[in-house]
Amino acid sequence: MSVGILRLSFRLPDCHSLKEKRSRIKPVIARLHREFNVSAAEVDDQDLWQSCGLLVACASGSGRQAEIVLTRALQDFEAHWPDLMVTNEQIEIIN
Repeated sequence: MSVGILRLSFRLPDCHSLKEKRSRIKPVIARLHREFNVSAAEVDDQDLWQSCGLLVACASGSGRQAEIVLTRALQDFEAHWPDLMVTNEQIEIIN
């Protein structure tokens, strides 16, 4: 069994409050969970309006499959939310 972790940092340039930021992030987390059966949570920059750090995790039978799922989740994120500018992305596989 392997665990895949995607650490994703991005900017929300049009947000002007924490409430607005969370309303923009909630659908992102819901879509990732629904479409890719992964867990996601905001873990960094929780008190900043225009910056966000998400951690996305999945468990799989193989490290390669976990990497594929997280890569597709990242591509989906970039395709569905082009206004959220990705500043950093990192995929880690733990066997």
